[in-house]
Amino acid sequence: MAELINIDKFNEGARKTIRPYCLKMLEIHGDNVKSISIYGSAAGEDFVQGKSNINVLVVLGRIDPPDLKKSLKLVASGRKKGIIAPLFLTMEHIRTSTDVFPVEFLEMKENYRLIYGEDILKGLSINPANIRLQCEQQIKGGLIRLYQVYLEIGIKEKKTRELMINSLGSLMPVFRNILRLKGNDIPGNKPGIISSLSEAFSINGELLQNILKLKNGEKVDEGIEAMFGDYLEEIEKLGIEVDRMKV
Repeated sequence: MAELINIDKFNEGARKTIRPYCLKMLEIHGDNVKSISIYGSAAGEDFVQGKSNINVLVVLGRIDPPDLKKSLKLVASGRKKGIIAPLFLTMEHIRTSTDVFPVEFLEMKENYRLIYGEDILKGLSINPANIRLQCEQQIKGGLIRLYQVYLEIGIKEKKTRELMINSLGSLMPVFRNILRLKGNDIPGNKPGIISSLSEAFSINGELLQNILKLKNGEKVDEGIEAMFGDYLEEIEKLGIEVDRMKV
């Protein structure tokens, strides 16, 4: 029977979910499995049992339709327990994709736990110039998306609040990576990341912290419409600063 490693480093609830899932993955795919890692919030401080998703990277020697089909039942059962559909990749795919998905691969590399097999992420080399370019693209693309969705929803407080919350959540990986490009240490939680971002880029940290409070169901003093206008301004400002970064 295959042996898993680092399982004891997860909390009890996550461990009870991850262990049988990964063992079943190994049973299904056998020697085709080269590596299994848990990445994202489940490997860090932000994981909340019952609320946070569990992200799994499975590196296979080959990926074809029969291999995917064999995994359907396991993936369906895992989704009911908070394990989203695993990221299936081959070594060749990883080797040739760090230039087009540098943020995603660096996010995995900086926050993961190896569960089985070869530690592929540890030695992964990612060009800082590619990270800066993708961060700029995601910030500016996110700003365009904010404009478009607001035009669709109109002045509806609930939807505008959700729009800001979702936007901020999607930009958290970008915030972490532009802080890395600055040479800053990366805090293990979102409030800490926002505080560091505010210091490094002169961004209105209080505004972003208030959006986090909205996500947690807390009340804030500023009105939603005013917050949204300020948020647009800060994201635009950040995009300009990232464009000017030298790496």
